[in-house]
Amino acid sequence: MAIQMAPSILSADFANLERDITTVSNADWLHVDVMDAHFVPNLTLGLPVLERLAEVSPLPVDAHLMIEDPDHWAPRYAEAGATSVTFHLEAAADPVAIARDLRALGARSSVALKPGTPVDQVLDILTEFDMVLIMTVEPGFGGQAFMPETMPKVTALREAATASGQALRIEVDGGVARDTVATVVEAGADVLVAGSAVFGAEDPAAEVEALRALAEEASHR
Repeated sequence: MAIQMAPSILSADFANLERDITTVSNADWLHVDVMDAHFVPNLTLGLPVLERLAEVSPLPVDAHLMIEDPDHWAPRYAEAGATSVTFHLEAAADPVAIARDLRALGARSSVALKPGTPVDQVLDILTEFDMVLIMTVEPGFGGQAFMPETMPKVTALREAATASGQALRIEVDGGVARDTVATVVEAGADVLVAGSAVFGAEDPAAEVEALRALAEEASHR
């Protein structure tokens, strides 16, 4: 599967979100981090803002829910316009039910794992998901340093998906930049979330293409 780029608006200008979203219209997804100041210590945005973003975005919205009670809230983000909804395994009471609810609503079902969460907790239910997000930093804040020790989880997921013939997308989020992109792709990731690397660049669209080119090169080694 081709590499997909998902710029994270966590590093965009929140006073000019529509403008910044337009600058990365050459990407594949718009990654929107939803934080509730409970599951993680930060607070970002919620349903009304995401719904409006989905209306104006030139890209499909990839909602990353860093929130409590995703069993209740995740389907509502699909109903609000998110094409892909990722909830955290650590916060879910019934991850399989959430995944099935998301698929029933026509959204991509995705589950996220924090750096310290073992990947074997999802291997037995892997077919319920269209994507797994491996956090390569602790969730809650942008601009953190990439954690290379999370890469074995990416590789284990890719090996499990390949062995079963599942067309699983593996997303990585945290510290993705020019100096780390080859590492995550070679481990098996194919959806790359980049926040500060993209929106901190002088030309965000050019940075998306630079990261994509490096990722594609790494995927063919």
